[in-house]
Amino acid sequence: MTTCTLDLYTDYLLSSTGPTTATGLSRLLDGEMSHDHITRWLSSADWSLAEVWRHAKPLIRQAEAQRPPTDFAVLVVDDSILEKAHTDANELICTHWDHSQQRYVKGLNFVSLLY
Repeated sequence: MTTCTLDLYTDYLLSSTGPTTATGLSRLLDGEMSHDHITRWLSSADWSLAEVWRHAKPLIRQAEAQRPPTDFAVLVVDDSILEKAHTDANELICTHWDHSQQRYVKGLNFVSLLY
């Protein structure tokens, strides 16, 4: 049986053109890895900002070195939740996992991009 790894999971995320799920990765691997295994692996990881930077920094430095400083740009992506605990659920207001609070909250999930 194959074990889920950060490289495998990030390759799956980067190559996907639609929604990504543990079931989708399991299906892509022809059932060689169960979706339960992937979900347990995801649940066991608790990445600090320092750990994320340790993994991202070499890739960013490599990309910087391949272009002149005037041609290099960065796209910063941040998702946030505007909590709306007392608002009725609808197409925009629904339940989301809030990693900063380690719990589900009802609210509006939005993505900010900075180039």
